[in-house]
Amino acid sequence: MHTAKTFTRRRLLSAFLCVSGLALPLHAADPASASTPAASGSAAAAMPSAASTGKLPGNDPSLFASSIPTNSGPALSGPAPDSVSTSFAVNLLKRLVKKGVLNQEDADELMKDAQADTATARAQAQADAANASQAAVSQVTEKVQAMIPTAPSDDTVRVPYVPEVVKEQIADEVKAGVIKQALAENWAAPRSIPDWLPRFRFTGDIRTRYEGDFFPDTNDDTGAFPNFNSINTGAPFDVAGTEFSPQYDVDQDRERFRERARLGVNVNLEDGFTAGLRLGSGQDDSPVTENQTLGLANSGQGGDFSKYSIWLDRAFLKYEYQVDGDRDKDFSVTVGRMDNPFFSTTLDWARDLGFDGITAQGRYKVARGVTPFLTLGAYPVFNTDFNFASNQPAKYESEDKYLFAGQVGTDWTINKDFNAKVAGALYYFENIEGHLSDPFTPLTSADQGNTDDSRPAFAQNGNTYFPIRDIVPTAQNDFGTIDQFQYYGLATPFHELDVTGQLNYDHFAPIRVSLIGEVTDNLAWDGAKINGIAVNNRGPNTASGALGNYQGGNIGWILTLTVGHAALEKLWDWSVDIGYRYVESDAVVDGFNDSDFGAPLTGTNLKGYTVGGNLALGKRVWLGLHLMSADSIAGPPFKSDVVQFDINGKF
Repeated sequence: MHTAKTFTRRRLLSAFLCVSGLALPLHAADPASASTPAASGSAAAAMPSAASTGKLPGNDPSLFASSIPTNSGPALSGPAPDSVSTSFAVNLLKRLVKKGVLNQEDADELMKDAQADTATARAQAQADAANASQAAVSQVTEKVQAMIPTAPSDDTVRVPYVPEVVKEQIADEVKAGVIKQALAENWAAPRSIPDWLPRFRFTGDIRTRYEGDFFPDTNDDTGAFPNFNSINTGAPFDVAGTEFSPQYDVDQDRERFRERARLGVNVNLEDGFTAGLRLGSGQDDSPVTENQTLGLANSGQGGDFSKYSIWLDRAFLKYEYQVDGDRDKDFSVTVGRMDNPFFSTTLDWARDLGFDGITAQGRYKVARGVTPFLTLGAYPVFNTDFNFASNQPAKYESEDKYLFAGQVGTDWTINKDFNAKVAGALYYFENIEGHLSDPFTPLTSADQGNTDDSRPAFAQNGNTYFPIRDIVPTAQNDFGTIDQFQYYGLATPFHELDVTGQLNYDHFAPIRVSLIGEVTDNLAWDGAKINGIAVNNRGPNTASGALGNYQGGNIGWILTLTVGHAALEKLWDWSVDIGYRYVESDAVVDGFNDSDFGAPLTGTNLKGYTVGGNLALGKRVWLGLHLMSADSIAGPPFKSDVVQFDINGKF
């Protein structure tokens, strides 16, 4: 039985050894080697690695221990009073025995207790570390072992002094690594993370925009710019009436503030299946933009701080298969409402446009740097109302419209500085043009013709139109002088042959120089046929009062040069761009292409340039400034200058 004084001394000494970063030997030293000076002064080579023991370095006190060789017997015996050791702890015990503070028996007892404490700590550390990340173990093991000098093959252990700052850094890195993997694998705290949550990835963005639309005094403001979309989405227009048809603003400057907000989620359904859903803002159900003009009172929303509508913008299921996990050998099928799957510019498709239908895509690397790709799709553009016509018992045939599309191209890495992408596409619109109705006499604006659904459900401006109702003059309409309620359909089919190419120069990475261009030709266009029926895109009337000739066309092209950071990832990242486009009236369907250029007459029948740039204010926030100047190609003179200043944020 030890006295209280002896007990206290032992406790003080144990505390001192712990604070000093010292520990007792991991293994019993060879008695023979202890008596040899060369052996007692050499470094140890028998320290177990973290990888072999499963312990986290830094958690095991033995990894920072100094060796304590003995004169005779196992390491559990106390030091001989007259022996000389290179161990600070052993020499300290000797001095304490010499001074009478401890006797030899106490010293032996202390060493036995310390050895037992070390074994307990080692076992505890091993149990705790069993749940740790193997990646974190390997990383920290390399750091610790790098600080241990190569040692000869004796049985002693020596670890040089490790500064506290290094210990703290190692501990922080271990903690961060373990927590990261714990969250990823859901093992840090059982059932603390729902098993479905890691399969969800949320995305979103917000854009606030100032937009100014400015017009010169030379624009024709005599009623030369009818708003066919307004006519076709409302009551038919009485062409025999005394009022103007709905008209676009082409003479009064406008300034407006606009907001776009989107929130989406992508879900991993496992086994190659994913799903996507996105909600978006918008002052109406326009397919080409989610902009909401702030303060605009429209369709029962907005104005006087009223709330705005949210629309279903994306909703799709996707199956994807990669050969051996190679992204360059990828095949997928997507159904629902999805992003634009085609390599293209705003010449054909607006940036925010979504596609409804089914898409099959594939890409397969055939040689170093050469990866061909193929995209095929079928998309319902318009589906006839099930009860068409709603105000009569006998129903009309469907006027369903489809887009069938295919694109083939290749990605080509030319060398370390140049890479290119080129593709050819055919966008074949089925039944999108207007159809002349059977002869009939509408008595009110509510009466329906059998081809009324062949008119576009949405349009911007620029395409050529013709009247689709064959109205019979009778006594009921005063032989064609009253009640001429008319709708308008597209005057041409659209079968667009399209070529798109992009060339990137990355010699000055992260600065990229990029040139992208696109050209399209509407193969179904027939100028002579359109000339006989068109009501717009004509030249001035002749001196005899006859309609001027049709001036529209079927060709469109665009070219844009961009210089700057390929991605805005940090403060002051930037990019600038300049481009020019020329889009004849019937080159593409005006309801689906750019919704900004030439506002408010966005769409086709426009030519002009754009200049702009972007500047990052942080990793996820950036500014944008763009200037657009557009002129009409056919028909009455029109010019528009648009200024857009944006602040964007994404998450």
